[in-house]
Amino acid sequence: MRLLIDADACPVVDIALRIARAHHVPVTLVCDDAHEMRREGALTVTVLRGADSADLALVNMLEHGDVVITHDYGLAALCLARGARALDQNGRAYDNGNIDMLLGMRHMAARARRAGGRVKGPPKRNRTQDEAFAR
Repeated sequence: MRLLIDADACPVVDIALRIARAHHVPVTLVCDDAHEMRREGALTVTVLRGADSADLALVNMLEHGDVVITHDYGLAALCLARGARALDQNGRAYDNGNIDMLLGMRHMAARARRAGGRVKGPPKRNRTQDEAFAR
């Protein structure tokens, strides 16, 4: 088992690294060259920027049983299809029981934006969310 992190704008990289180190789980950070990052104790894979380039690179690295941290529902669905576990930045597990609903919500939000509407983003991240993720 490995931990792969969709590191483009992931707010819990450092928390995840701390937990992975404590459990001796190897960590790979995947990002594009617009969000390059390095962390001690983690392998960083940087790909050229482009639509979903980091996501596709991450999916192509997956092995059955890996764990992925991402806030991208589409990437989470691909991870589940490859036999990996997927978690969001709050520690919620994506699974076959919730991924269809989440993808549907993403589709509706995209339709609203294309029609000129606005979809409110998430509130500012707080300590309680970091604690929930760590649990």
